[in-house]
Amino acid sequence: MRVAVVGAGTMGVGIAHAFATCSAQVWLVDPVPAQLDRARATLKSVLERGVARGRLTRDQAESAAAGVTTVTDVSSVPPGVDLAIEAVPENPDLKRRVLPAIEKRAPALIGSNTSSLPIGGLAASLDAPERFIGTHFFNPVWAMKLVELVVAEQTAPETVAAARTVMQSVGKETIEVRDVPGFATSRLGIALGLEAIRMLESGVASAEDIDKALVLGYGHPMGPLRLTDLVGLDIRLAVARYLQSEYGERFAPPETLIRLVDEGNLGQKTGRGFYDWGEPAASASAG
Repeated sequence: MRVAVVGAGTMGVGIAHAFATCSAQVWLVDPVPAQLDRARATLKSVLERGVARGRLTRDQAESAAAGVTTVTDVSSVPPGVDLAIEAVPENPDLKRRVLPAIEKRAPALIGSNTSSLPIGGLAASLDAPERFIGTHFFNPVWAMKLVELVVAEQTAPETVAAARTVMQSVGKETIEVRDVPGFATSRLGIALGLEAIRMLESGVASAEDIDKALVLGYGHPMGPLRLTDLVGLDIRLAVARYLQSEYGERFAPPETLIRLVDEGNLGQKTGRGFYDWGEPAASASAG
């Protein structure tokens, strides 16, 4: 399988890893050479951890690393790849500029790794929107099995079936959702995360204890505040504001979230959010 991933931020690197470790040939695209350097470093680090934990052999890790080609322009992707995934930041104008460039490379299937933006609106930038589908991965991609397939009115049934097959081939499980604001997972995740921030803001409990309540009391693998740090506070804020515009004040972002983003405390990728993470993550660009 041949796959292009456009955007070498946190999510783009994770998606590239998912396909490369399943023997796909991957082109990872980002216009910023320094970001590609960070992406390669992150990929190497994650592959090394996979070997150390016994999830990959040394040969598999080396093969996966060799299978990822980094390029600075979409035009460097060979024509006719099996799948091209747009994984640039959650900016609709940017996505609408990138997607037609991807389409010119004639991939069999085009996906967008958006967590909340309307797929139908993005599809309007394409000549063949029937081949376009939302492919919402979850961070960290190498650990999270879910991919949310978001189906717009323009998306052909054959595209949905093909996307499901591709994701299953790399060990992911899929859910299929209608193209509504926030889809399924973002609406649920944001609602829980915002309420946890409000609880912290009003002194109900510490961040650690709020998270522990969800982990030990409800069986969540991670608490909502730690998860917000992992996803990125800037991304959570952007999604909250979008959902607020669509659904009203129940998604209004708390002042604490706004303040932390204004201060540049975006979570793990900057070294500090609701928790102190130490040194910023190697791949600090959101995507």
